[in-house]
Amino acid sequence: MFKKILIANRGEIACRVAATARRMAIKTVAVYSDADADAKHVTACDEAVHIGGSAPKDSYLRWQRIIAAAQATGADAIHPGYGFLSENEEFAQACAEAGLVFIGPPASAIKAMGLKAESKRLMEKAGVPLVPGYHGSDQNPALLQREADRIGYPVLIKASAGGGGKGMRAVESSEEFAAALASCQREAINSFGDDAVLIEKYAQRPRHIEIQIFGDTHGNYVHLFERDCSVQRRHQKVLEEAPAPGMTEAMRQQMGEAAVAAARAVHYVGAGTVEFIVEQRAGGMTFYFMEMNTRLQVEHPVTEAITGLDLVEWQLRVAAGQPLPLKQAQLRRHGHAIEARICAESPDNQFLPATGTLQVYRQPVCTCFERADGPVHVRIDDGVREGDSISPYYDSMVAKLIVHGDSREQALARMDQALSEFHIVGLQTNVQFLRHVVQSQSFATADLDTALIPREAGVLFHQEKLGLSVAVAAAVALTLEEEKSRETADPFSRTDGWCAHGPSQRRFAFEFHGESQAAQLARAHDGTLQLALGDLRLPLRYTATPNGLQLELDGQRWRLQTYRRGEVVHVFGAMGATQITEIDLLAHAGVAQHEGGRLTAPMPGKVVSFLVKAGDTVSRGQALAVMEAMKMEHTIAAPADGVVAEILYAPGDQVLEGAELLTMAA
Repeated sequence: MFKKILIANRGEIACRVAATARRMAIKTVAVYSDADADAKHVTACDEAVHIGGSAPKDSYLRWQRIIAAAQATGADAIHPGYGFLSENEEFAQACAEAGLVFIGPPASAIKAMGLKAESKRLMEKAGVPLVPGYHGSDQNPALLQREADRIGYPVLIKASAGGGGKGMRAVESSEEFAAALASCQREAINSFGDDAVLIEKYAQRPRHIEIQIFGDTHGNYVHLFERDCSVQRRHQKVLEEAPAPGMTEAMRQQMGEAAVAAARAVHYVGAGTVEFIVEQRAGGMTFYFMEMNTRLQVEHPVTEAITGLDLVEWQLRVAAGQPLPLKQAQLRRHGHAIEARICAESPDNQFLPATGTLQVYRQPVCTCFERADGPVHVRIDDGVREGDSISPYYDSMVAKLIVHGDSREQALARMDQALSEFHIVGLQTNVQFLRHVVQSQSFATADLDTALIPREAGVLFHQEKLGLSVAVAAAVALTLEEEKSRETADPFSRTDGWCAHGPSQRRFAFEFHGESQAAQLARAHDGTLQLALGDLRLPLRYTATPNGLQLELDGQRWRLQTYRRGEVVHVFGAMGATQITEIDLLAHAGVAQHEGGRLTAPMPGKVVSFLVKAGDTVSRGQALAVMEAMKMEHTIAAPADGVVAEILYAPGDQVLEGAELLTMAA
């Protein structure tokens, strides 16, 4: 077994690999960029080496520096994690030539499966079912358009060298094809350095089901059952679960055998995932090969939860030349597991990535994933700590929340509870959106397909489960408690509003979801409180607890956790979470600001292109510019009708969040 390995990655996967290595008494070396100098994964390893600038192209994609770091620290092997260099055949080959073990498949297997078009041809020879499509090498746009027209819409354009949802576009009609192709190719070049694409028929009501496989250097192959990854946004997974709901034993065996056949066809070694599109029809389900990911997957913990195995340990043992620890007949499933990807993003704003500082980062109580006596109930994989920043340089994922239960129903309940206890303040996240998905009728009843999110949009987006009255009451109670904590023994310093004669009145002003709200708190001579909000008169009682507030409002009780950051009060409860801004009436008296006619960058990133020029007349919703941030392209639209007055940047310019990109005149 290896004595020391270098982990050529960052964030939660680097921490994940380091944890297994530590349990196996293997020393670890971290690598880090300028932005990650104080990152959690750096402290999780025994040693750390700086490899360059913050952008991935200046650090985590510079494999020459990574190999030099491994050699300088005396590492025996390199674990690539996922993303970055994990599926880079040149890197895998360079490791071998440098005398380092690449903890992954051989370069030949990466090459064979890395180009989607070539992998389709290999799978066809191996007898694996394929989706109808075009996988040719001729990339003439006119030919691609004709092929898409021949296949029939809707079609899916996919970067041939892609993965992770990058360089992928669904096209509904022939008229939309050219623009979608150009956008897909731009993203493919930026992400993979290769703009070649393939085109496939876009299956109706498809499910995304994948099979975890393993191979060793002794010719042994197994599959570790399936995962359902159908719940997606922007072709990226949101929730994953194992086993796949509704999967029959016969289909599980067929898909498992097809996945193993795919692995055998390229003499695969290590952990890999064969992904299938499953078309749902009245007579049952039909599966087609989609692609093979030649690495460990983000969602591998759900497989670990139902099998009780550590897949990183299997990777290390196989890479060290040992045979697979178990044969196919020895593998067993236990219960049901679900994983949620917690990301810094705004689901209500088209999942726009967010950046910022984790001012509050409180996790649900979890058990340690190193347990050897079976699956865990709640597990969190992350690479951040409270106080860390989420930068625009890397993927927006903050953490992975994994739950396990004896049944899917139990796992669903545990997931919802765990999400309710996951408190993040300082940037926008998808935690509440994930709760809405888990609680939705489609997900709860396993009515799954890759269009679940748009299909259930009415109950997933712009949902407020903690209303105005609860938010105001929580903010008022928190203010009173904070004032009480600052009081002294001097009776004249009391701030509870006590008056010698009659009730006291106190005014509060708030902003809630962009609207101004006024409230009044009345305190009777006996100390009872009444909150006036519009036409409502609500009796209010509260008790401060070590974990927050016990609030009783108009006879209904709420157990809440509150965090104040500046004027903003963040409120979390079993029903949901919200935030409300408390306005200092004196500080804001007479102040009114209005800003219009400008269009600003919603996040730090790079300007890809402007779709208009100065003097153009534009209408509300018209696409004006394209930005790239967090490895994704984002189209910026006109907020209102007007005329473009001036364009202030050029394509390729880096801009900060809030930077004015162009000005408009009415």
